[in-house]
Amino acid sequence: MLLGALFTVVAFFYASVGFGGGSSYLALLVLWDLPYVAIPIIALVCNIIVVSGNSFHYVRAGYLNWRLLLPPIITSVPLAYIGGKLEIEKELFVVILFAALLIAGGRLLINYHRYDDSLGSYKSIPIWISGLVGAVLGFLAGIVGIGGGIFLAPILYNLRAGPPKHIATTASLFILVNSIAGLAGQLQKNGLTENIIDYWYLPVLVFLGGQCSNLITIKFIPSRIVALLTALLVILVSVRLGWHIVIESNLTVLSNRA
Repeated sequence: MLLGALFTVVAFFYASVGFGGGSSYLALLVLWDLPYVAIPIIALVCNIIVVSGNSFHYVRAGYLNWRLLLPPIITSVPLAYIGGKLEIEKELFVVILFAALLIAGGRLLINYHRYDDSLGSYKSIPIWISGLVGAVLGFLAGIVGIGGGIFLAPILYNLRAGPPKHIATTASLFILVNSIAGLAGQLQKNGLTENIIDYWYLPVLVFLGGQCSNLITIKFIPSRIVALLTALLVILVSVRLGWHIVIESNLTVLSNRA
């Protein structure tokens, strides 16, 4: 029950700024010691459910910016699929996830004030830069089992690439297509297992959390406040995961000495 409650909270906060929560789902599943092959697949399914709702609401509101969206998506999708098919050891996976969470949380904490709807000057990013960023993030997303939008959004904010709602829409759709591509790679590599089906309730709970977020936070809570809370949540999870890595490393050393 605690795992389900945490997934719901993560979905609520992440959805409010256009993210799916995949990075924190992964960390929670690692901390709950689920079978390694099931972890990315469960996280990606939950990611897809949350950002599908985000994307629908943002696009319907008229925030879709094709010039901002297309270059990174075109290059990221095939690499997310390739990354999802790669076999990596669980220890390396956890370390990559820890680093990704810490960087993402830190960047979000530094830039949370940019999640504001105030007017500002924006500039177009060269297509080749957008494509290169999309390729790198797509590959990383596929390997780890996330959508990559939590890395893309801070980059777009730093580059002043567009209004906040346009960036949130771009991040949501980027996460959606890369999560689908990464999931395809993961399923081709490992397939569905009984361990995954046992956690069927997690996608249901993140759907509820994401929808509540879309209905409540968009109208009543400033995006920058939710972004700040999300950053703190990501950092908290990363620190907990880092502690898990330290404990596991010490246990391994003691086991080898014995």
